[in-house]
Amino acid sequence: MSLGMPRVGEALHERLAERYRTIDGQDLRRLAEAGLTWLRTNQQTVNSLNVFPVPDGDTGTNMSLTMQSACDEIADIGELSISRVAKAIAHGALMGARGNSGVILSQLWRGFARALDDHATMDAAMMAAALAEARDTAYKGVVQPVEGTILTVAKDNALAAREAVEGGAWSTLQLLERVVDAADESVRRTPDLLPVLKEAGVVDSGGKGLFFMLEGMLRFACGQPLDKPGATVQPLSSVAMQEARDAVEPGQDWEIVVDFHPSEELNLKAFYRRLEEMGTSIQVGEGDGMYRLHIHVPDEAQYRPVEYVQSLGTISKFTVENLADQVAERAAASKREGIKLASVESGQLAVVAVAPGAGIARVFASLGAAALVEGGQTMNPSTQEILAAVENLPTEKIIILPNNKNIVLAAQQAAELTVRKLTVVPSVSV
Repeated sequence: MSLGMPRVGEALHERLAERYRTIDGQDLRRLAEAGLTWLRTNQQTVNSLNVFPVPDGDTGTNMSLTMQSACDEIADIGELSISRVAKAIAHGALMGARGNSGVILSQLWRGFARALDDHATMDAAMMAAALAEARDTAYKGVVQPVEGTILTVAKDNALAAREAVEGGAWSTLQLLERVVDAADESVRRTPDLLPVLKEAGVVDSGGKGLFFMLEGMLRFACGQPLDKPGATVQPLSSVAMQEARDAVEPGQDWEIVVDFHPSEELNLKAFYRRLEEMGTSIQVGEGDGMYRLHIHVPDEAQYRPVEYVQSLGTISKFTVENLADQVAERAAASKREGIKLASVESGQLAVVAVAPGAGIARVFASLGAAALVEGGQTMNPSTQEILAAVENLPTEKIIILPNNKNIVLAAQQAAELTVRKLTVVPSVSV
């Protein structure tokens, strides 16, 4: 089992191995939901490790939201066929994919589901084959795969699964144990493969997120709790972020995500070649005839990928986010002159307040706010922005003041997405 997980007794282990000799669609649904829960529990850990490809501290949030979309897709499914449940998970993950890590995670599920086509249940050998297809699909979705990332962890997982089956593993539980151990070891090796991680003194955040998702499945199968994080981490601001920023690939000023349906069969090689002329950090996901493109581009090129994709088919949705502003804002927020936030410790009550300007922010800080979220009537913060402020606090007990009727719902959504004891006071004005 995973190095950080309590082991069960031998007799219980044998019973559990027999219970999970094969699994059906409902078993997979419960395991996926457990993976999401454990990922959320350790979301702050994953966020704090995020230095590649852009040090914006949101990998854990992106992976959690991607898995939330996947689990929403199967929340009420009564299907026993593992093939159909796996396809639903893959579809939900694709539709809800956020950022690099989310897109790659969705493609891991896509490949996993493809290997299970027309199968009612999954045994150990089929699970190994599904993990191999997950690895292959994820690698194909990245133009220039980088080792020392979530891709490497997926590759090591597939290898461990194959070796386990060849070594006589007969239960999906046995296989999952080997895979979790392999993921743990693979994550520990990521700094040796990716210099930016070694410079920042961290392991890869996406790989760690994948490890937590798999470990959550194993913990659930073994009856272990999913509500207490397995590690405490230093805050993001204490990591050697400047070295990481200096090593980030240039030209990553904008993050573009485009969902589209091509008018005719997509020539992937030509598609990738054209995209490489525009930017970096390229991932392409596919599911049910829809493609999702993720790319980082330099200034003044943020609409080139959109225009190119539009020439190939019909765009259903696209987003354009300024990565440089996100990183700069995080740095500025931590040094904002005249604002000194309250210091809180584990077990203490913290207040997060939404403030429409620097003056109101100073007032809230003087009254004891532990975190501030910029926003107001004409600049409503997203659920993700509120969630980030909450997750970066070292305590579980948090009150949030949205201070605007248009922000109350976003705050309530954040409360549903965190495992912390977050209470929303529905304040409609400052």
